[in-house]
Amino acid sequence: MARISAGIATSHVPAVGAAIDMGRTDEDYWKPMFDGYEFSKQWMRENTPDVAIIVYNDHASYFGMEIMPTFAMGIADSFAICDEGYGPRPVPVVEGAPELATHLAASLILDDFDMTVLNVLEVDHGLTVPMSLMFGTPDKWPTKVIPLPVNVVMYPQPSGERCLSIGKAIRRAVEQFDGDLDVQVWGTGGMSHQIQGARAGLINLPWDKQFMDDLINEPEVLQYKPHLEYMVEAGSEGVELIMWLIMRGALGEHVDEVYRFNHVPASNTSVGHLILTPKEHS
Repeated sequence: MARISAGIATSHVPAVGAAIDMGRTDEDYWKPMFDGYEFSKQWMRENTPDVAIIVYNDHASYFGMEIMPTFAMGIADSFAICDEGYGPRPVPVVEGAPELATHLAASLILDDFDMTVLNVLEVDHGLTVPMSLMFGTPDKWPTKVIPLPVNVVMYPQPSGERCLSIGKAIRRAVEQFDGDLDVQVWGTGGMSHQIQGARAGLINLPWDKQFMDDLINEPEVLQYKPHLEYMVEAGSEGVELIMWLIMRGALGEHVDEVYRFNHVPASNTSVGHLILTPKEHS
């Protein structure tokens, strides 16, 4: 059967993608952050999955005010790179995993999650920046991808409880797939940051670190954290962290922490990164 072997959590700052694309990763400002992902790139070379389910939010790049699904899943053969206003990032097209994705979408819908099924989708930095951080700059991505966009842009966003629950449902669905696949689930976005208003540039590193501790050890407590707390403590964009709960839910009750990294600043964001494995895969 298919199995979930690891979970990845990482911020997905657009400026990080620009630094990679413009060859600025060795600059004094950026080097400490990128150095923090060197372990992860080496680990990923040794633990490349067949499929990565990447949970991310579209930043009104492909979706917009007209259509913003709460939970969606891309089931196409491939996904083009979205033009976010300055041209598509110069990264490879993302190859899909339609057979597994179709199985997952059907399973989740029959599990009472109202998924929007996407036969066509262009992916933005929310998905491609994590791939660049974990895989570098290959000519072709070494894994197939199932994009799972989540609405954390427009009110109302899904609850933490709903996000943790869909992660658990993803785990069940993967294990029911008739195929020998190594699958990872990635939760992206965050950590504390705000990009507009009087609190633009807000960083709350102690809160971020506590969130990571709780994500590993007490995810059932995090599911009840209200959206208002994310806004007050982690800024208006901090609610992206509910997507990490989807990843955590997919890993089972207990996990091992393989790697942790925090860095401030990266543009206006507190960067956080985790590699976790289910206890049975330790």
